[in-house]
Amino acid sequence: MSDPVVHPTHEDPALRAWSEGVGGPVGRRWLRHPWWSPARVVVLMATGAVVLAFLQKLPCVAADWSGGDLRYARLCYSDLPYLYSARGFAELVWPYAETFGRYPGMEYPVGIAVLVWLTAWVTHRIAAPDLAERAAAPVGELWSMAGGGGGETATFVALNALALGLAAVAAAYLLVRAQPSRPWDAALFACSPVLVVTLLVNWDAWAVLLVAAALAAWARDRPALAGVMVGLGVAVKLYPLFLLGAFLVVCLRRRELPRFGRALVAAVAAWLVVNLPAAATGPGEWLVFWRFNADRGADLGSLWLVAQTFGHDVAPGTINVASWFLFAGACVGVLALGLAARRTPRVAQLAFLVVLAFLLVNKVYSPQYVLWLLPLAVLARPRVRDLAIWQAGELFYFVMVWMHLGGWTEPSSSGAPDVFYAFAILVRVAAQLWLAGVVVRDVLLPWRDPVRADGLTDDPLHPVGPPR
Repeated sequence: MSDPVVHPTHEDPALRAWSEGVGGPVGRRWLRHPWWSPARVVVLMATGAVVLAFLQKLPCVAADWSGGDLRYARLCYSDLPYLYSARGFAELVWPYAETFGRYPGMEYPVGIAVLVWLTAWVTHRIAAPDLAERAAAPVGELWSMAGGGGGETATFVALNALALGLAAVAAAYLLVRAQPSRPWDAALFACSPVLVVTLLVNWDAWAVLLVAAALAAWARDRPALAGVMVGLGVAVKLYPLFLLGAFLVVCLRRRELPRFGRALVAAVAAWLVVNLPAAATGPGEWLVFWRFNADRGADLGSLWLVAQTFGHDVAPGTINVASWFLFAGACVGVLALGLAARRTPRVAQLAFLVVLAFLLVNKVYSPQYVLWLLPLAVLARPRVRDLAIWQAGELFYFVMVWMHLGGWTEPSSSGAPDVFYAFAILVRVAAQLWLAGVVVRDVLLPWRDPVRADGLTDDPLHPVGPPR
């Protein structure tokens, strides 16, 4: 009896070598344990990663999120507790209600704003605060009125952490479902150290879940459902939009444009369903996200900040134009790569390259944005060594960004640039470009692609039709 599942200990040189310490590669007796299916094992791995992510935040939890620089020194910072009182959730204010300057408005897309509001609603059902008393108090007092970082705020954080953890586990399961013949590639997502350290920094895991759902739907020849997932993803974070670019290139190569059209129409419809009610209830508040991103200057993690560090200031408007121009050029490059390749590139390869291009030219590159790349990277290049090299750069940056915010990498002389932090940004970018280079090589030389090295296997995420 042959096993249709590709086992990493057979095809990944690094894992094959490491497996010798525990008895060698998977053998034929593996088939005699059907209950321990790849999906169950990957879900268990992802659950373990989520537990580790909870534990990683314990120093900040123990200090009620009020430890000052402790949140940076112990690498446990999270946005979750601070936005509860700073954006009106402690008063259960609808994110798109007019607050006449009491709150600055939500700088996040509608999907996140609504999901956070819902967890705030559950928090209020549990804590039952006096909203009239809070409405009469200054915003600056709401942190203490909500228990500081403990009490009610801790409940809010716990609910969000639980939801984000479930989203990560569900994403891992969907990545297994997306590639039935290669389910263990999803284990590279579930066991990722960057998943552990960045999962609870912000709400990006919701977008990761929707990207995984879109990939699973596309792989099962359900383009409309894939489009719905993309549209919902864009309502949470902008970057799932770029999956459509990968779908377009593949459909052009395979002459399946109606398939892409169904995905595109469904994506637009899903995005409108989420955004129109918010825009109708508060058009000015709905625009806050778009205005905030247009007006902000060079920010954390970006190459624009590196340029600014060394005295090359660029106005926000100039960055907007330049970044979109550079990104458009990168998209044209990915399109040309996809059309010129010997065989149709895989969806994950194209999506990874487009999302990475967006991040590299963006004016902000927060540490948790690595989650945007993670599911795409593990499918684009399912090799432990390559992913480890890339994630080593991400982990180095993760440490250095908190050292920078804590002031420990700043030079003693006033006004001098923080060259250590700028170096960390460049290390991170170098690691990403290295992985991108390997992916591009795999596109141009498909026999170097771990998924298609046999010259017969086609893209597991696009199984319809013969290879081209």
